[in-house]
Amino acid sequence: MKKIDNFLVWGAVKTAERDETPTLKPDLDNASGGKCKMPRNSLSSQNVDSFFVLKGKIRIPASIAVSLFLLIAWEVIVGFFQIPHWLLPSPSRILGTLYQQRIILLGHTLTTLAETLSGFSLAIIFSIMLALLMDASTFLRKSLYPLIIISQTIPIITIAPLLVIWLGFGMAPKILIVMLICFFPISMNLIHGFSMVDKDYLDLMKTMGATRRQTFFHLKVPFVMPSFFSGLKIAATYSIMGAVIAEWLGAKAGLGEYMRRTLHTFSIERTFAAIVIVVALSLIMVKIIHLAEFIAIPWFRPSRKTNFKKENKK
Repeated sequence: MKKIDNFLVWGAVKTAERDETPTLKPDLDNASGGKCKMPRNSLSSQNVDSFFVLKGKIRIPASIAVSLFLLIAWEVIVGFFQIPHWLLPSPSRILGTLYQQRIILLGHTLTTLAETLSGFSLAIIFSIMLALLMDASTFLRKSLYPLIIISQTIPIITIAPLLVIWLGFGMAPKILIVMLICFFPISMNLIHGFSMVDKDYLDLMKTMGATRRQTFFHLKVPFVMPSFFSGLKIAATYSIMGAVIAEWLGAKAGLGEYMRRTLHTFSIERTFAAIVIVVALSLIMVKIIHLAEFIAIPWFRPSRKTNFKKENKK
């Protein structure tokens, strides 16, 4: 069994090779306790963070600096040209509205978040089950794959009203819409990850007498995990938007319903306040998935070292 375990860890090695990234090789010489040590992925050209340096000491991430510049420019342009607030409110007015409407927005946000998390969780479960079935059967893979593609050609805005008619104005149609939006990127990445498992490794596992269970957990799972989290990050960016679209077409509460009401009364600053919350929730979900990825697949952790200290020394 130790010989099998020593080699099964190679299942995580080929993930980066498919994208023409440097090969990750386990340290077999320093292996101890029947397990191999996997080095961290060091893609230096892709993982160097960009910073704006102020006075040689203060470092501001480029994304934050650019965002602040755009917000300041927005504020200045609205004030300089005296654009009416019902047409384009300034960022300061939006923040003020966000504070004034915090109690009302909190209730709508909790409703949208509940729908999003429920639909997102169902999408993960459904995608995993579908990917496992398609990986286990070539017939199912060839027959179901075109249907999955076709399902994404139907505009969700045409399906949402039908779901509202069939299931009512409660949370059920919203959860189902979020699930339909999120399952595609997750399932496609899982299916792709399973298909990328090296056939030579599969043959080697059979030669070494590994069971199907050992092959799955020690070889296939390490291969598919990076693809799985890539699908999660894509789906997370669409999940909140899917819930908002569903609420917009028919709901009793939620950020989508709140935005629809405010637009009808030309309270544009309230609409922008809801948009700020939608963006914040989406970013939080993506960051949570980034953290889960960092914990779940340590062999795929990118190196975060930068050349900032070296440049300062020079």
